[in-house]
Amino acid sequence: MIKLDQFLKFIGITSTGGQAKLLILDGEVKVNGTVETRRGRKLGDDDIVTIGRETFKVGEIISRPDK
Repeated sequence: MIKLDQFLKFIGITSTGGQAKLLILDGEVKVNGTVETRRGRKLGDDDIVTIGRETFKVGEIISRPDK
């Protein structure tokens, strides 16, 4: 499990927690197709995060050996 704001930093979409918070609160982030405004939302391996036109499957990103 990883929190949404931490995930955004992990994948390089934001560099700080403050930037992640603003992106989330502005409604720019979707989890499983639904706008998510809770930065502490816990993500599981099967969750899909979408920011703009980019989509990330949490389990595939977190388990990659290069991260």
